[in-house]
Amino acid sequence: MYLSRNLALRFRQRLSTSVLKCSRFGSKDLPFRRLYSTEPPKPSGKPPKSGKSSRPSLYPLLLLGIAAAGLTYYNLNHVSKPPRASIDPVVQETKKKDLDSTEKPLFKDGEIDVIYVLGGPGAGKGTQCAKLVDNYKFIHLSAGDLLRAEQKEPGSQYGELIASYIKEGKIVPQEITVALLRKAIVRNYNEGKTRFLVDGFPRKMDQALSFEDQIAHSKFVLFFECPEDVMLHRVLERGKTSGRTDDNIESIKKRFRTFVDTSMPVVDYYNKQNKVLKVNCDQEVDKVYGQVVAELTKAGITSN
Repeated sequence: MYLSRNLALRFRQRLSTSVLKCSRFGSKDLPFRRLYSTEPPKPSGKPPKSGKSSRPSLYPLLLLGIAAAGLTYYNLNHVSKPPRASIDPVVQETKKKDLDSTEKPLFKDGEIDVIYVLGGPGAGKGTQCAKLVDNYKFIHLSAGDLLRAEQKEPGSQYGELIASYIKEGKIVPQEITVALLRKAIVRNYNEGKTRFLVDGFPRKMDQALSFEDQIAHSKFVLFFECPEDVMLHRVLERGKTSGRTDDNIESIKKRFRTFVDTSMPVVDYYNKQNKVLKVNCDQEVDKVYGQVVAELTKAGITSN
């Protein structure tokens, strides 16, 4: 029994010694494993290169990344893109012409009188404007006529675009319309004309603001009110002899919707400024004209 206890004691001592030797704290001779960043290179039989690390350099990769980023930025911002089938060239040209002016608006208050003439298709704007031209010496500038004339102009860069907008009953971009009006007003002003009826314009708020910012402030709006069924009948009758491509039932209905959605807000805008003269056009031409004259007289506009 004594022998058994002695053997057990020796076994425990040997086991403790073996465990201690296996521990990194138990022997200074055991190797200590370093991390990669601090471990010296293993001997390879070749002398180490002086001053250079054995690790691969990251600088070439960094330079490649910077070069790739620069190339991507250049392609996105400088490489020419295919032209869009849109109004971009027209917009850019007309905006450049507007920026060439050193004074905005071009005409000061009192230099010219500009009266907007608004009303739905077939309200009789053109008929009444013709009478005002004879008696008041106004220059009648129809936005629609200017656009149609430009459309037919040989070599016009706007022609095809204008034709597509008119056919669809849509409003031609204001940059084009304002540029054409500006040209016409300046030409007539240089001939001593200072009274202008701008018929069928502005049809949108952006047109109104652009015109008054670039050309002149309007004196007031002459608004022709007329029931839609009456206007429809008039336009269809006119279409039999007018030769206008937009005097058809499909285009007319689109123009009615466009007028209500986009032009009536313009009328409301100026009405809040007490600058709208309303005329009932659901009556005979002469009666309508009599009402127009009465409204102009109240507004201080007299015949020459």
